[in-house]
Amino acid sequence: MLFTTGRLARLNYLSGSYEIVSRGDHVLCAVTGQKIPLDALRYWSHELQEAYANAEIASVRYGEQRAKGTLPDRS
Repeated sequence: MLFTTGRLARLNYLSGSYEIVSRGDHVLCAVTGQKIPLDALRYWSHELQEAYANAEIASVRYGEQRAKGTLPDRS
């Protein structure tokens, strides 16, 4: 996959998986802008269609979006 080195991938985030829309080797964290290699991508929101660098960032983002009413409160 040398032709995708350094290239931003576009993904369709699903619940528990994702589909590659445009090939690349990384995505960007929606909060920090940090590059996340696809082989290290573990956290994303299928509702918001965005990726997160780690669980803490994902949790904070979910809390913010629930407070705004963007996501349903599941508690």
